[in-house]
Amino acid sequence: MEAGEVCAVTGLTTTVPGQGLGAQQESSVPVLEPVLNYRIYLPDEVNAVEMMEKLKQLEEEDPQLHILWNEQLQEIHAQMMGQVQIEVLTQLIKERFGVVVVFGQGNIVYKETIAKPVEGVGHFEPLRHYAEVHLLLEPGEPGSGIEVASACSEDVLDLNWQRLIATHIMEREHPGVLTGSALTDVKITILSGRAHIKHTEGGDFRQATYRAIRQGLKSTESVLLEPVYAFTLEVPQEMVGRAMTDLKQRAGKFDSPEFGTGNGMDYAVLQGTVPVATMQDYSSEVHAYTRGLGHLTLELSGYDVCHNSEEVIAETGYDSEADTANPTGSVFCAHGAGFIVPWDQVDNYMHLPRQFVPEEETQTPADGRSYETNGQSFGPVHRQQSSGKTGWELDQELQQIYAREFGMSREDMEDQERRKWLKKKSDAPKPNVVKYDKKGNPIYPAKGPQEEYLIVDGYNIIFAWKDLNELSRVNIDSARDKLLDILSNYQGYKSCPVLVVFDAYKRKEHPGAKSKYHNLDVVYTKTDETADAFIERTVHEIGHKYRVTVATNDGLEQLTVMSQGALRMSADNLQEEIERLSRLEYENYLASQKR
Repeated sequence: MEAGEVCAVTGLTTTVPGQGLGAQQESSVPVLEPVLNYRIYLPDEVNAVEMMEKLKQLEEEDPQLHILWNEQLQEIHAQMMGQVQIEVLTQLIKERFGVVVVFGQGNIVYKETIAKPVEGVGHFEPLRHYAEVHLLLEPGEPGSGIEVASACSEDVLDLNWQRLIATHIMEREHPGVLTGSALTDVKITILSGRAHIKHTEGGDFRQATYRAIRQGLKSTESVLLEPVYAFTLEVPQEMVGRAMTDLKQRAGKFDSPEFGTGNGMDYAVLQGTVPVATMQDYSSEVHAYTRGLGHLTLELSGYDVCHNSEEVIAETGYDSEADTANPTGSVFCAHGAGFIVPWDQVDNYMHLPRQFVPEEETQTPADGRSYETNGQSFGPVHRQQSSGKTGWELDQELQQIYAREFGMSREDMEDQERRKWLKKKSDAPKPNVVKYDKKGNPIYPAKGPQEEYLIVDGYNIIFAWKDLNELSRVNIDSARDKLLDILSNYQGYKSCPVLVVFDAYKRKEHPGAKSKYHNLDVVYTKTDETADAFIERTVHEIGHKYRVTVATNDGLEQLTVMSQGALRMSADNLQEEIERLSRLEYENYLASQKR
């Protein structure tokens, strides 16, 4: 074959795209990784098992396509990137195999890792079989996948058995114990193992290895991971507060906004990471609230700790003990028959001692050997031997230590400590006593700062602001939406609860309504109830809990809420506050750029 030519090679059964033949180096692993899982619905007349074999052909052709068979549900699932790949695969299946398939609702592909190192033990010993494996599981670097190493001497376990254990570790995805999702970002080190000269077969170490990993996962703290996007969001500058609030509600992490000018407008740019699960429909929402001026770019950035782990775990309902295909316990043999030992009782039956203990518990190994992996030392467990002394002998020894080190007996030392404790207790500050002024009125300590709460009289502000007043004459709904957008942006800066009240008392048979407008609480009063009355009642109900401010130009309403302890803010004051915060955010950005 000359350079640039194409040939066909027949008879190959295990080749995959990107694999190098002969002296050719293999290509790198695809950058993109599927993050959504879809169930494939087949026509009734199509056999699922036969179709699975055909779909595996497509998987070999596209490394970014993962076809999975759910044995328990007898279903075919596909892991892909999104809607575009679904459309391409649907058409390809129809053209290649003449079958029209339908894809179900996409679910997030979660993964699991561990937070602490642990030694996992797996033992497989039914009649005439034998293998025991000890593995150290440690948290790995994000994105590292599964790494394998060995710290086991060939004197303990032959090298060929160690290689076989490493093969079994890497030959499959190991399910976690939280949701059954694939294990990742874990370094697995072979610590020890044992084989029988006559009864051990290769499959025995496979079982022991799988069980050792599962037993280790059950013995440590697991962490649920979810895919995250790296995002860039560009919006008009006056809408950056709304954008920041949206991203916070979607568990996003981002830096301070960057401001600029271009295409005839002032804009702000936000960059950071956000979970894939919360961004499924946000692109269209950005176009809606920015009137087509906003732009959102998403790029898969790997996996991070799941923002709602408890919710996902509860919804999945995975039971690691009920997963018979991935047992957590081990099999031992007694009286000519094998029996199952649960994962938390394996220590009572295993034949080899544990090799790893946490760093704070590590003692000098009995054989003088020690190993180190990721800063954690481990070696054969060495238990401290008993001194053989009686309780009276130990007490006499303690007395001598106290006299030598402190110049007093143990009883004198304890008596001194007791006197110190009594003096400390007597010097403790006395509880506050209420004091009185000259007129006999009690003087109470000042209360700590309360959380702010802003209540806005919606229509009053609309008719007080010139631009909104003019817009209301054309379309009152547009003026109301414009006010809500401005307040939503303001709330993003202030991060305090904001309640907007609109007067609907003139509408016939209106029961009243409460709703959420992004980060705002919006209320439409019921028939025969004015906005003033609703605001006054609300101030009375929450005034003891929050530092309430009411924004309105109604002088009578201002006096009423002030009498109930609330602060007042005119329409002009509110507008100036909104403009001030917007300028302050921009100035902070410029200052950070200079630094």
